[in-house]
Amino acid sequence: MRCASGCWRARRRPGRQDLPDGSVLQTLVDFAEPRGDATARLRVAFGAPSRVLVARTPDEVRPVLETVEALAREGRWCVGYLRYEAAAAFDPAFAVHAGEGPLAWFGVHDAAQPWPETDTAGDRVPAVDWQAGLSRAAFDRNMQAIHRAIGNGELYQLNYTAPLRAEFHGHARAWFEALRKAQPDGYAAFIDTGEEQVLSVSPELFFDWHGDRILARPMKGTAPRGATAAEDEALALRLRTVPKERAENVMIVDLIRNDLSRVAQPFSVRVPRLFHTEALPTVWQMTSDVEAAVRDGVSLVDVFAALFPCGSITGAPKVSAMRMIRELEPEARGVYCGAVGVVRPGGHATFNVPIRTVTLRGTEARCGIGSGITADAGADAEWEEWRHKRAFLGPGNTPVSSAAMSAFELLETLALVDGTLRDAPAHLSRMRNAAAHFGYPWNEALLAECLQRLSDDHSTGAWRVRLLLDAQGQPRAQAFAMDAAPARVRLQLAARAFAEADSEFSRFKTTHRAHYEAFAPTAPGVFDTLLWNRRGEITECTRGNIALLLDGRWLTPPLRCGLLNGIGRANRLRDGQLAEAVVRVDDLPRVQALAFVNSLRGWLDADLCDPQK
Repeated sequence: MRCASGCWRARRRPGRQDLPDGSVLQTLVDFAEPRGDATARLRVAFGAPSRVLVARTPDEVRPVLETVEALAREGRWCVGYLRYEAAAAFDPAFAVHAGEGPLAWFGVHDAAQPWPETDTAGDRVPAVDWQAGLSRAAFDRNMQAIHRAIGNGELYQLNYTAPLRAEFHGHARAWFEALRKAQPDGYAAFIDTGEEQVLSVSPELFFDWHGDRILARPMKGTAPRGATAAEDEALALRLRTVPKERAENVMIVDLIRNDLSRVAQPFSVRVPRLFHTEALPTVWQMTSDVEAAVRDGVSLVDVFAALFPCGSITGAPKVSAMRMIRELEPEARGVYCGAVGVVRPGGHATFNVPIRTVTLRGTEARCGIGSGITADAGADAEWEEWRHKRAFLGPGNTPVSSAAMSAFELLETLALVDGTLRDAPAHLSRMRNAAAHFGYPWNEALLAECLQRLSDDHSTGAWRVRLLLDAQGQPRAQAFAMDAAPARVRLQLAARAFAEADSEFSRFKTTHRAHYEAFAPTAPGVFDTLLWNRRGEITECTRGNIALLLDGRWLTPPLRCGLLNGIGRANRLRDGQLAEAVVRVDDLPRVQALAFVNSLRGWLDADLCDPQK
């Protein structure tokens, strides 16, 4: 709102945090420094801006950017965003929908504040039930239209997207912090304008312009993360080598080379890095670097006029792609696919491409998901890629709060019998793989020391040990008395598909277990629930793996069905007691026997019961 003197003042909301200078926190910037040290980050906070620059029509966008640059060169910090629809300000041939909200918004700040020490992890973030705005049938029809356009020579690639929507009643800042933990190491920003809140945890750099050097890092090419270290590396290698993914990346690199040449010194545009795979928690992404020396006299407006919108979220050629985007996508993209960034004192400008970005207006949350479509892109594969990309919001289709909304620890459960830890090396190896996947620091000597202390304190008897590792790499271990294992257990079949079977929170063992707890047994005397995925394939139980005797062989589902790589399961596969094979729910009437298997309890013969009896 505006005060009597015309200055801008934020509306204070419950749960908003004060900064050391007494102002209300409105903006957070946590950007990777894209050059040099991979661990260096720009991590700063800002209170209410001293001035706000807003463009609501295309004619106002350029003047806003001119003012941003002038104020930054005077020593101010300018933090804000451009909507995708601001493209019309730079070229009238760029086709866009009319949208809601400002085309450009920047807060001007006299100084940056330290990153706030107060943690919002304790703030409750309610469940968010995302609703897709596009059916599979409509997706398939639009894929056919894109392929026709490519076949007719109208374009080479099109970045096709659709929105997700949800109701949200909670603290936007706490939600941002949770999303940032689920999607670390990129270009994250939280901006509260009073009118809307932008929660961007994008992994993609749009451009970094410092001095006479400008760097763009388009992100094109996606693959899921693997269930094991070997599978993970194989998926990364496949992403780097599959012709479809490489072609998609090269098309956009060529487009951005051409865009950069509009502001570059002659013959200075180069591609120092091509087909680089980056490990994110839920997917592998492929990036390439395009850089140039900027001509004298180039302004921030000139840079945006040359590059915006980023070719990675339009397609090529850009004008034709954007025209088809407007035909296929029924509404404005908004901040999603625009640009979110900071211009530092002196003029150093860094902007992300706001993918993996949630926008809040009132209680409505919006997030876009999309992918680049080329001639050889298949509808099934692209639909699956969309599913992998939206995983940063939470596993499968469960509410966001079930995955990203709280900090989690890595977990291993071991048996400690008379001072000896069963399968300790295997458990540590599995935890090490999980730490590498989630980016947790790993010090094996520290974990071994932690386990040794616990063993020394529990040298007799049988104990269930919980070994935990937090996001800072600090371990802790707990011991609980362990009762004797039952000779035989009863299992019930899940009443619905386990949607999170392919989630990283099922492939790796962590304290985030809400998706398993939702399938806890409901009938008296039932030991565990047998799960199955959306393809009708048996996966595992909520607390261990499953073995099934079928056609005279003991089988266990392969990891690709979506399950934890259990230590007890791995031991029996190695010893030849089990073989991997897909077993479907439809096969259960032919199953001759079952067993529950894990490292803690060993092999427990099991019966599959009717939960209604």
